[in-house]
Amino acid sequence: MATAGFDGLTVAAFESRMAVEMTRLIERHGGKPLVAPALREIPLEDNSAALQFGERLMREGLDVLVLMTGAGTTALFEVLQSRYSKSDLAAALKHTVLIARGPKPVAALKALGFPPTFTVPEPNTWVDVVSTLDAHRPVQGLRVAVQEYGLPNRDLLEALSQRGAQVTPVPVYRWALPENTAPLKHVISRILAGQVQVMLVTNAAQIDHVVQVTEQEGQTVPFKEACKKLVVASIGPTASERIRSHGLPVDFEPSHGKMGILAKETSEQAHRLLKTKYRS
Repeated sequence: MATAGFDGLTVAAFESRMAVEMTRLIERHGGKPLVAPALREIPLEDNSAALQFGERLMREGLDVLVLMTGAGTTALFEVLQSRYSKSDLAAALKHTVLIARGPKPVAALKALGFPPTFTVPEPNTWVDVVSTLDAHRPVQGLRVAVQEYGLPNRDLLEALSQRGAQVTPVPVYRWALPENTAPLKHVISRILAGQVQVMLVTNAAQIDHVVQVTEQEGQTVPFKEACKKLVVASIGPTASERIRSHGLPVDFEPSHGKMGILAKETSEQAHRLLKTKYRS
């Protein structure tokens, strides 16, 4: 039977923009929060790729635009609107299929006045993006642009190319380590010391940076061993795929990929999952 709430467990998380909200969520569900940012979202110093995309869009048009994140969608259109009017962009995109990977790019598009043509269903992975296109707009011979976020999703780009699309990646922003990594190093040291029972991951790039810091500190192997003894909860399949790619376990995913639901449902299952780990 699941124990209601974290009930005093120490819960690590790596939120940046939503750090205060995550701290409150962990406390609300009975946990001791240990929150440190793993990411710093910065615009590309050179927006040449986005501007070149804009020039091509205005000159040649585009068949499909895949929008992967809300922040990336907003940033892309901010770059485009620095050079073109909204009416010109609307005219250029009139015959473009806009694919939104989940609710955040949907909200960003609607705020900009560009309703999505199709919304990728949960769990919003790159596989779901491809499936949506296969079902509604096969890409053979089409010009397809993909708004990138953080690291390029090479699996998605390859899958589109294999289907005969002319693929153009459009990097708009990237992730960097926080300028001050001391808080992140502190959380990692607590995990290594066995003082953390639950780790919440809400973004695939977070775990890239956590592992990057452990590599810099020469602690990657001990960190992986430590993670076997705590509950690693992932917000959804995209983050889970990245976590496993680093050789780390994923013990729990919530019913929906929202931060509040992740904290609540993990709190309800954490004690049971820990007992299972201790027995094994």
